Amino acid sequence: MSLTSSHNNRSTEEWEHAVGSQIHALRIRKRVDQKELASLANVSVSAIKNLEGGKGSTLKTFIRVLRALDRTDLLDAIQPEITVSPLDVVRTGKTSTPLRVVKPRKK
Repeated sequence: MSLTSSHNNRSTEEWEHAVGSQIHALRIRKRVDQKELASLANVSVSAIKNLEGGKGSTLKTFIRVLRALDRTDLLDAIQPEITVSPLDVVRTGKTSTPLRVVKPRKK
């Protein structure tokens, strides 16, 4: 089984626990307790406990915690790279990247 397929088989709850464990490990590496992290992230201690415990959290809390831990680089993995400007498409009706049309070869 490949790494990707094993990740695809995780339930939402399994992902919450995995992310929570990673946040917990990051906090411990930074030598910060939950109360201090909550203060740095401007969230409640219970929000930190819920996030670390895999009991659910908001995206806002997750981002604030990553910012407080100085690990917003982890968000780059999920931020899509924009290759076509939506405004260019609306203005010109065309993409900024030329599309290549491939004609089928005659047999």
